[in-house]
Amino acid sequence: MQRRHFIKLLAGSAASIWPLAVRSDETPIPVIGFLRPTKAEDSGHLVAALRQGLRESGYPPDKVAIEFRWGNGRRDLMPKLADELVKLRVSAIVGASSIAARVAKVATASIPIVFVIGTDPQAEGLVSSISRPEGNMTGVSFFDVPVTGKRLALLRELVPKAEIIAVLQDPNAPGADIETREIEATARATGQKIIEFKAAREQEIDQAFSAMARSGAGAALVGAGPFFNSRRSQLVGLAALHAIPASYVLSGFVDAGGLVSYGASQTDAYRRAGVYVARILKGEKPGALPIELPTRYEMVINLKTAKALGLDVSPALVARADNVIQ
Repeated sequence: MQRRHFIKLLAGSAASIWPLAVRSDETPIPVIGFLRPTKAEDSGHLVAALRQGLRESGYPPDKVAIEFRWGNGRRDLMPKLADELVKLRVSAIVGASSIAARVAKVATASIPIVFVIGTDPQAEGLVSSISRPEGNMTGVSFFDVPVTGKRLALLRELVPKAEIIAVLQDPNAPGADIETREIEATARATGQKIIEFKAAREQEIDQAFSAMARSGAGAALVGAGPFFNSRRSQLVGLAALHAIPASYVLSGFVDAGGLVSYGASQTDAYRRAGVYVARILKGEKPGALPIELPTRYEMVINLKTAKALGLDVSPALVARADNVIQ
């Protein structure tokens, strides 16, 4: 599919006059807004998962329209894009990231908002309670720091000769302090030596990988957070440049050439967000719908990358993986 045609499909073509759009047969259908700071071509699998959840709940594409607003990496544009959706008076807004959820919350207190985030929504101040959010917000979070210990154990299994494992974190990421404690506790329990590195800017990521290579680290554990998620190509590219086997939270890093990921399923979170949007369109109040937390975890291994790094991945580990990239 040509890139231009793909983006056109994502962008949608329905008119957005609240709360309904009009099909060719003049039957009105609801319109929802979709707000995300990335580029459209980076998120096709997430949009497909959202549509799957809508479809499962009685809203196939011919029964609901979506107005997309993409930040294209420009976070400064997000408030303006949120305001555009509010002015269109859409029936609900999908806040597809922490920043999208925050700007949508500022933009409206009346239009229902369903967020999909990889952070703790209560710690971020989006909702006052996980079990009963109240107000006009609810959503799905795939944030689960405790699996960090499992990620470290998996990396040790993949790279058993790594005497030192580097840990790269964004100190500004939500839950970074909890993540650090989990990693340190696992390292102490297993006798694994770790070296911690911090990066909160693009240049600092470059510097961190150079320092990792000088430190003699045999592998790297890349932390969670929106900033690292937005620097996927840079992180994967630097790991390849320095020949450092690296573990990530989201499977998108492995799709981009990373070695391994383990964490809550992001696509499943978007599917469940679609279910929540459908429930709201049918009349339920967002504030009465509890925040949904991770229910599905996935391990993805890139065997091509493993081969390039000279790693021998055991058949047993391959069998445990939810997805294997050859």
